[in-house]
Amino acid sequence: MDTTLQDPLVGRLLDGRYRVDARIAVGGMATVYRAVDTRLDRELALKVMHPDLATDAAFVERFMREAKSVARLAHPNVVGVFDQGADGAYVYLAMEYVAGCTLRDVLRERGALRPRAALDVLEPVLAALGAAHRAGFVHRDMKPENVLIGDDGRVKVADFGLVRAVGSVTDTTGSVLGTVSYLAPEQIEDGSADTRADVYACGVVLYEMLTGAKPYTGDTPAQILYQHLRTDMPAPSAAVPGLAPELDALVATATARDREARPGDAVALLALVREARARLDDAQLDAVPPQAKEPAAGNGDAESEARTSVIPRLRPMPVEHTSVLPTPAPDPAAPASVASSASAAGFRRRITRGPLLIVTAVLLALGIGTGVWYINAGQFTHVPAVLGQSEAEATRRLAGTGLEVGATERAFSDVYERGTVMAVDPAPGERIRGNGRVTLTLSRGPKVVKVPNLKGVPLAEAKKRLADEGLAPGVVGYAFSRSVAQGAVIGSDPEPGTERAPDSAIALQVSKGVPVPVPDVTGQTVSKATATLQKAGLKVAVAPERVESPVDAGAVAAQSLAVGSRAAKGDTITLTVSKGPRMIPVPDVVGRTVDEAKDALESAGFTVKISKTFPFLGDEVSAQSVPGGQNAPEGSAVTLTIKGL
Repeated sequence: MDTTLQDPLVGRLLDGRYRVDARIAVGGMATVYRAVDTRLDRELALKVMHPDLATDAAFVERFMREAKSVARLAHPNVVGVFDQGADGAYVYLAMEYVAGCTLRDVLRERGALRPRAALDVLEPVLAALGAAHRAGFVHRDMKPENVLIGDDGRVKVADFGLVRAVGSVTDTTGSVLGTVSYLAPEQIEDGSADTRADVYACGVVLYEMLTGAKPYTGDTPAQILYQHLRTDMPAPSAAVPGLAPELDALVATATARDREARPGDAVALLALVREARARLDDAQLDAVPPQAKEPAAGNGDAESEARTSVIPRLRPMPVEHTSVLPTPAPDPAAPASVASSASAAGFRRRITRGPLLIVTAVLLALGIGTGVWYINAGQFTHVPAVLGQSEAEATRRLAGTGLEVGATERAFSDVYERGTVMAVDPAPGERIRGNGRVTLTLSRGPKVVKVPNLKGVPLAEAKKRLADEGLAPGVVGYAFSRSVAQGAVIGSDPEPGTERAPDSAIALQVSKGVPVPVPDVTGQTVSKATATLQKAGLKVAVAPERVESPVDAGAVAAQSLAVGSRAAKGDTITLTVSKGPRMIPVPDVVGRTVDEAKDALESAGFTVKISKTFPFLGDEVSAQSVPGGQNAPEGSAVTLTIKGL
């Protein structure tokens, strides 16, 4: 039955402008509809917050504020935000409508994807997240449901509804918003989410695309959270044998449990993905995955695992007094992954014994227990004046009064210098608990920065100049140039003089210098080949293992760059040395016709010569230069003598 017929919004004109035509999807916090903007006569998507959440003024205010931030992300792989507003109990966003399906739909229908297809999806996703990261935002809820694949093949990232400033903690209620299967360990442990949390989630999504299944399963969300905290991500090749090691390495790097071991943001991960793709051949990229398997028992509620939920977490606080308070009875209608607000509010005991106790506490907050601990915090102090100070100076001053920096946000300012504190929450002078946390807002400088001219500047210096201007180095590409010295910048994208927001990523193209033609050194001795290549300005490496080859033993059998290829000065050519031809038995062809004998010898791996003084006298082999059954070098010639009449 079509349930959209029962939806009160379908067929309604929302806010006097948007005609709601059909319901597309229902999520944990909002419902998405296909609609028409009657003023501009264009099709779009309306994301309408659930009415029960719309009664929370703070939540709505954040929803609106963050929507404005996302609207500034003008990127071809980000679903655009056109408008926001409210109509009675309905708070909505008007967004770009993408006709197509989600990555979740693709995985559900096809199972595992070929590596080429998985990387074709991942790269535009990382490009979109990279734009957000360099603009100072974190998505915090990356999953296949939020990757849209249009009918025209375009890939777009959707649902930036949880986006927050880089480095910010999710909220102050002792809970974290997200989806259990894609949460990074630090999100579970302390609620913090910077760009590396998105990197972790993208690693999980890549694993799922390559294998057709999530890396962790369990009967409850808490069991999945425990695995994220305590176990390293399994290699995709363990589930799909034959996958390239480079793909295993990508997943392992992106999903390192220690965030410091992950790439710093999506731009850095995108560079690693492109490097890995370049090392894979067509056979590795187009490897056909096995058919997706049925989910194993004990996978829990798949729908709740994929839903964006409020998940309880622990906020460390000094313990001065503890007492046991009764927990309100859980709502039997609520999903298992959503904690009751009453449970989350009392869930504040400091954990010092690692992830095991964290998961135990999560189990309690999910209703699997009889009570929670409540901590009474102690004395009060006043927030010191730190406006205009650097982040390090402000942090030291706050620490001196017993306070911590709980989150760091960033905003534009024409008054405060880039990197200095422009706002504090609570404000300077306000009363706060002596062990409380303070949110700092750091200046990103003015809203617009001009891209400097970096042509001819060495790469390291170019990166420093970008940072000094308030911009960030993006993907670095390389090309030959006869006019720009090797290692220096040829140009940038966007071009010099272009205005960009602070922290925008600037792609750089770096010179590989004048191309060096690669000479042919096969068949030469290693010493002679080395001298030839070094004279051409190239470096030489010798492969540790020798190979069987028609080339004489000790001579070069193969070189890593083919003759005529172009290399950069200083590039390394790897030489593979021959251990001589393979010795194989010679077929006995005496008594056969010439054609039969020739076919037999060539099929065995030999070349054939014919000795026939009087060709008209017969067509039968009377002798062969190497007797049948004797070994000879593969590829060598066998001479046949033809019997006369």
